[in-house]
Amino acid sequence: MDINFELYKVFYYVAKNLSFSEASQELHISQSAVSQSVKLLEEKMNCRLFIRNTKQVKLTQEGETLFKHIEPAYNLIRAGERSIEEIHSLQQGEVRIGASDTICKYYLLPYLKKFNRLYPNIRIKVTNRTSPRCIELLKKGSVDVAVVNMPGTVEKTMRVDKVKTIHDVFIAGQNFAHLQRKKISLQELAQYPVLMLEKNTTTRNFIDTFLESKGVKLIPEVELGSVDLLVEMAKIGLGISLVVKEYIEKELSGSEVFMLNLREKIPARKLGVLTNNNIPLSVAAQKFVALLV
Repeated sequence: MDINFELYKVFYYVAKNLSFSEASQELHISQSAVSQSVKLLEEKMNCRLFIRNTKQVKLTQEGETLFKHIEPAYNLIRAGERSIEEIHSLQQGEVRIGASDTICKYYLLPYLKKFNRLYPNIRIKVTNRTSPRCIELLKKGSVDVAVVNMPGTVEKTMRVDKVKTIHDVFIAGQNFAHLQRKKISLQELAQYPVLMLEKNTTTRNFIDTFLESKGVKLIPEVELGSVDLLVEMAKIGLGISLVVKEYIEKELSGSEVFMLNLREKIPARKLGVLTNNNIPLSVAAQKFVALLV
């Protein structure tokens, strides 16, 4: 099937935005030219790729299938273009990083500061998502590097550099001072209001699996997407919060919260720097990864 790459390019932007007008703006061509290109591609492929009406644009089943292949291919081409542009100098370029808010604040910030000082002309783009979502973005080529809480396994297409050991701990405020010098079991802990990160995060999946292995079921009183809020709620006595010890060393050195002494030891985890072996890293991204690992 002989199809001009430009048709695939137009299709990619329409499918990405689900909008003909937004695609025309990004491509700097008229909306009519976008429509004509899509129509020509549909004729060549002998199928409809979009369902269009006055209010919205949707991908057909064939369109979704094509987009799954076009998106990583297009990102691969863009990565190649960026590498050529940057190969002789680091006077321009971009590093696209995927990481959660927590990892950005408690781990990445000093590295971002140092990278910006070393390469001030390189644009840093950070996409804040959960660790599982960051890995999905890396697979698609939407980010160059993902800094994540390590899942149990990763695909063979991913290169993994483990950069930091972290420990999950339960903390409480002075409302629970009677637990401060007591050794407490997970079963006992289940009797108290527990505050945790929301589901579908690597941290939550990890602790749920650990608790299940111990035959314990903790039903959180509150589920949040922010470690900072978990700490603040523990301070004011709303419950016992599950957080990462390395992220709250300042708070633990004070008197507002303390760490519970559990009978059962929660295994340590790792932070990992992931890159996609199937997509070449730009020179700028290589420099950033080298800074981390």
